[in-house]
Amino acid sequence: MAFNDRFLKACRREPVDATPVWLMRQAGRYLKEYRDIRAKHDFLTMCKTPEVATEVTLQPVDVLGVDAAIIFADILLPLEGMGIDLEFAKGEGPVIHNPVRTKADVDAIRIIEAEEATPYVAEAIKIVRRELEGRVPLIGFSGAPFTIASYIVEGSGSRDYRYAKAMMYEAPEAWHGLMEKLAEIVTRYLRMQIQAGAQAVQMFDSWVGALGPVDYEKFVMPYSKRVMDNLAGDGVPRIHFANNASTLLELVAAAGGDVIGVDWRINLDVAWQRIGYDKAIQGNLDPMTLFGPTECIEERVQDILNRAGGRPGHIFNLGHGIHKDTPVEHAKALVDA
Repeated sequence: MAFNDRFLKACRREPVDATPVWLMRQAGRYLKEYRDIRAKHDFLTMCKTPEVATEVTLQPVDVLGVDAAIIFADILLPLEGMGIDLEFAKGEGPVIHNPVRTKADVDAIRIIEAEEATPYVAEAIKIVRRELEGRVPLIGFSGAPFTIASYIVEGSGSRDYRYAKAMMYEAPEAWHGLMEKLAEIVTRYLRMQIQAGAQAVQMFDSWVGALGPVDYEKFVMPYSKRVMDNLAGDGVPRIHFANNASTLLELVAAAGGDVIGVDWRINLDVAWQRIGYDKAIQGNLDPMTLFGPTECIEERVQDILNRAGGRPGHIFNLGHGIHKDTPVEHAKALVDA
C-alpha cells in the first residue's frame, strides 16, 4: 500500500491529488470502538498505557479513512511532571488541586525533560508509527502556553478566565515567569514527540479567543512564537490552531506555524487572505454541521473547498473537535465528500 502523504504535502503547500482531511478529536467518544475501550479504563490510564493509546489512535484511520492519525493524548499530560496535581473528575473535566496564582506558585513549577515527565507518549508514538507504516502520517500535539496556563491558574475550565486575566494585570512579572516556563515545557514536549516519530505537530490554543488583540500581543504571542521558533529547525510541519480567534488571526499567523488552523466563525477564503498565502490553512467546518443530513454536510464541504479555490496548502478539518454524539455515518460522509 503506497504511503498517503497528501497531508504532509498540503502542509508544505505542494499540489495534491485531493484535499487531505483529518478531524480534531477524531480518536474519541463518537466511535463505538473507543467507547468499548473507555468502559474498561479511566481516561488518564488510557493516555498512559501506550498499547491502549495506540489502539485508539488507529481507530479513526480504519473507520473513517482519514489522511492523518493524531496521537491519543491530552494537552494537560505534562502537568504532573511540573508538580501540578491534576485529576480528570467525572462529568467535570480537568481539575487542578493546586492552582498557580502567585509568584511563589510559579517558582515552584519544575521544568523536567519530557522523556521523564511523559515517557508513555513517546512510547505510544513509536508503536503507532510501526503500526501505521506505509499508510498515513502521524501528528503529535500539545496545548499552547496560554491554554495550559489558563487551566493551571483557573484550576479548571473557565468561562471568563478571571484569575488568569487578573494575574496578567496585577502580577505581570509572575504571569511572564509562568509563560516563560510553559514555553520551554511545550517546546520540550513537542520535540520529544518529533524525536519519537511524529511527522507533524499541532499546538492547540483552545481558549485564547477569550483575549482581545492587545492582551494577546502583550501576554501570549511572544511565548507561542517562542515555541514555533524553537521547533522551526526540527524538520516537521508546525500547525498552530487558535480557537475562536478570528479577531486575532494576523497576530496568530505572525506568532508562527507552517499551517494556521481556523475555526468556523470566519469564511476560509477571508481567513486565508488575512493569514497570507505563504502559509497553509487548516479548517474549517462547524462541528455541529455533522448533526445535519448528509446533503447539508456535502454542500458545506463543497463551499469550503470552493473557498480554498484549489490553491495548494488547504487541509480540511473541523473548526474545533468533533462532538461526542456525532453520528459516525456523518463523519464518514464528511471524509468521503
